[in-house]
Amino acid sequence: MAAELIGHGRRVTVLCQAHGTAPAEETTPDGVRIVRRGGRHTVYLFAALVYLIGALGFGPLSRRRLGRPDLIVDVGNGMPFLSRLYARKPVIALVHHVHREQWPVVFGPWVARIGWWIESRVAVRVYRNCRYVTVSESSRSELAELGVEPHRITIVHNGTPEVTGAPAPRTPHPSLVVLGRLVPHKRVELALRATALLATELPDLELVVAGHGWWDEPLHRLAADLGIEDRVRFAGFVTEQEKHELLCSSWLMLLPSLKEGWGLTIVEAGARGTPSVAFRSAGGVVDAMAHGETGMLVDDEFEFFQTVRSLVLDAPRRAAMGKAAATHARQFTWAVSGAAFHRVVAAELPAVAQPLTDQRVS
Repeated sequence: MAAELIGHGRRVTVLCQAHGTAPAEETTPDGVRIVRRGGRHTVYLFAALVYLIGALGFGPLSRRRLGRPDLIVDVGNGMPFLSRLYARKPVIALVHHVHREQWPVVFGPWVARIGWWIESRVAVRVYRNCRYVTVSESSRSELAELGVEPHRITIVHNGTPEVTGAPAPRTPHPSLVVLGRLVPHKRVELALRATALLATELPDLELVVAGHGWWDEPLHRLAADLGIEDRVRFAGFVTEQEKHELLCSSWLMLLPSLKEGWGLTIVEAGARGTPSVAFRSAGGVVDAMAHGETGMLVDDEFEFFQTVRSLVLDAPRRAAMGKAAATHARQFTWAVSGAAFHRVVAAELPAVAQPLTDQRVS
């Protein structure tokens, strides 16, 4: 999205946490400036310091180097940056989804209560005069339930990268893929248990788990406990080319996640003609999928297993869904999403005399 905004004449800086050997600052080939400061929990404080020191114009993060953004896009991934408290510029609150169900899954009871209180009470009050952007009708409804007036919420769907390269052939054996971070709320366990049940009927079934995260060891142990180590391949982090090949060759994409703002992998798989199975209660997946046409939405784990089994055994229905999924995916492009986000940015920026290329979005 940042690259799309640059295509519309903006200058964009993305501020995120530092990690690994990534440089403290760099500029991507698209022209997006990336500034990395702090860690998983301290990035919020560093964001405020970078803004204030840069705006005041002293020290190593001087105004000459940082500049003063004309607008801030504050990404609230459960914990918001609360930039409206210190920034004297327009702020857009970007919320992919509400984390009500995820707090107790990832954290202990006390941290979960505090986190949910900040997200559901504090943030709503801090951003009470701000424009919100979210990615699905489901997320807009949840934000409205928290007290955000619907007229302040704009939906901008996530785009999907254009499919490049020759499609990989489908595997000759039944194959399933899970694509995403390995964290508890993604509930990859459900895909493992479904695979264990299906393997008793389909001995050549294969499940590929693509992605990495801190929950990988429990998933490896579960696969061993279920006796399906020879049926499951943990691919780890995959390149774009490897992802393309996996989504093309798999029979089904499984998304057992507890909550998603949109369901990007559903549309990515659909662009390769691969239908998906996900949970109706997971929020934005309802908007990313046409139920019964491009994939299936289920209500519980038993129905999840039944649906996966049904589609694996029904090649004509699976092929029809895949064809419909490819058509459905074509409407979600980053160019369309970028233009929509740019309209929101343009509406929030004050009228100024300088050209667009002098306006900065952070």
